[in-house]
Amino acid sequence: MLKKAIKSILFTGACALALTSVLPAQAAIVLAATRVIYHAKDAEATIKLSNEGGIPMLAQAWLDKGDVKAAPSTIEVPFTVTPPVSRIDPGKAQTLRIIYTGEPLPQDRESVFWLNVLEVPPKPAASEAEANFLQMAFRSRIKLFFRPAGLKGRADEAAAQVIWRLTQAGEAGKAQAALEARNPTAYHVSFGVLELVGGGKTATFSKGGMVGPGETKVFPLTGEVPTISQAKVNYQAINDYGGPLNGQAPLSAAPTVPNSAATGK
Repeated sequence: MLKKAIKSILFTGACALALTSVLPAQAAIVLAATRVIYHAKDAEATIKLSNEGGIPMLAQAWLDKGDVKAAPSTIEVPFTVTPPVSRIDPGKAQTLRIIYTGEPLPQDRESVFWLNVLEVPPKPAASEAEANFLQMAFRSRIKLFFRPAGLKGRADEAAAQVIWRLTQAGEAGKAQAALEARNPTAYHVSFGVLELVGGGKTATFSKGGMVGPGETKVFPLTGEVPTISQAKVNYQAINDYGGPLNGQAPLSAAPTVPNSAATGK
């Protein structure tokens, strides 16, 4: 049994993220969206935080460039988040304002950043000082897309323009069939579930992933892989509002893996 109270609050990003993934249901601060779209023509972007817990919470907010372990004090991004720290009472809300500070960003494609919100419970009252308890800080992390004006095409059409090929992932001798996705658009495309189907066979990638503008990503498949002539890609993309966008696409005519080796584990 513990002899003394455990009073440590986990402020570091990596620890907080780990706790979030283990105990997500206990987080009190809820974000109103799963992504933020910052249109370059706008003066700011906003997102609402709500405290759905039973006690007041502090919320610390910052942006990063993709390194989940980076400390907020070491990160340089072309945005200001205000307020950086706020107290939110139970049942109340706070609006975060994200303001672009004008440093150069690509104008021919989207840029992506990550918004972090770390919730910190209050210190224990004096009457609880000798009690045995553990305080935890939970961290939420969502994407922020900076979208320049005048980009070619539309964001909700980008997933349908992705080019798919059958390839291999992994080391020689241990490789497995995989879907290669090439994104020729100016927009980031986020996927949930991917399926390669045909001839009564299905191979799946269910971990989700994102393909940036001009990027190529590989998604390992598990299951039975159909022959190239029969195969179609069923995808579930995620739109600007966090909702599913389902579609189907053909495979490119030239695979990079022989059919005989196209069997997922």
